[in-house]
Amino acid sequence: MQSKHHLWNALKFLLFVGLGCGLLYLLYRSQNESYLNYCQEEGIPAEDCNLLDKIWNDFRTANYFWIGMAVICYFISCVSRAARWLMLLQPLGYRPSFWNAFMTLMLGYFANLGLPRVGEVVRPATLARYENVPFENAIGTIVVERAIDVLMLALMMALGFLLQFDVLWGYLSENADIDGLLQRLLGNGLLWIAAILGLGLAIAAYIYRAQLLQHALAQKILNFLKGLWEGVLSIRQLDNPLGFIAHTLTIWFMYYLMTYLAFFAFAPTAGLSPVVGLMIFLFGALGIVVPTPGGMGAYQTLVTAALTIYGVDSNDGFSFSNMLFFAIQIGANVLLGVIALLVLPIYNREK
Repeated sequence: MQSKHHLWNALKFLLFVGLGCGLLYLLYRSQNESYLNYCQEEGIPAEDCNLLDKIWNDFRTANYFWIGMAVICYFISCVSRAARWLMLLQPLGYRPSFWNAFMTLMLGYFANLGLPRVGEVVRPATLARYENVPFENAIGTIVVERAIDVLMLALMMALGFLLQFDVLWGYLSENADIDGLLQRLLGNGLLWIAAILGLGLAIAAYIYRAQLLQHALAQKILNFLKGLWEGVLSIRQLDNPLGFIAHTLTIWFMYYLMTYLAFFAFAPTAGLSPVVGLMIFLFGALGIVVPTPGGMGAYQTLVTAALTIYGVDSNDGFSFSNMLFFAIQIGANVLLGVIALLVLPIYNREK
């Protein structure tokens, strides 16, 4: 049974990594073709025109002071997120140490690089192990966090689109067949079949709900959901609501600054405005939501596309997106995750 579990995890890991690498490869192939065309137009010999060499040179000549500032902003956001998590746990009667909250958070981010979203389970499970916080209560508070994150992302997207509506609509009008896309979606038979089946299952579950609720598995699920709901309700009993709001604003402002400050590390993006920084951050945030390790592939695709809207060459945009992705999602998360993995057992050796 255990070997099957490990095999399934390994297959999921390969699937998500493969998806991320596939997206990254497709984007690289497209950018490489664009770069070869650029070299041909400029009269540069093909043997001297290598996109990987360009990316490496862009990395080598970047201003690492600003990359470091972006990493510091990321670290501050993680500190604030750990402190905010403790605020959600306190109304439930649990007061874990800050360092356990911070290190389990970093361990969760580290785990996400292997299997997307698995960190949302690793994080409360590790805290439950070291601080005796019930798993379902801990994960309930994470559900609250995610709901607030979705709300903040929606608010920032609304602000971004309000500020840049003319630019974005002009780009979509020139490059996207919106009417054709809607027609294809509405005419897709599989979507209609899936919707009908989903509705049928929902109706059947409602009709036979009494029998379903008596099943042992259903009782376990209900008990889990009860603990989960207790965690969710913790937001109504906050001791310091203003502090909670302040940490939330800090987290998302630091996320934005990570992108904007990184502009100054790379000559082609150094002159972009703070408003453009907001838009690039939002496109990147949507890329990270895609279930690949750290958003790999999707992040580069969306950030590169967004930068071209503001006049940055797509090859330079590809370099910038990789620069920021590997500094934060890979570099910072791997470093802090490995430190957490090593330090947690030592810090909690008496437990």
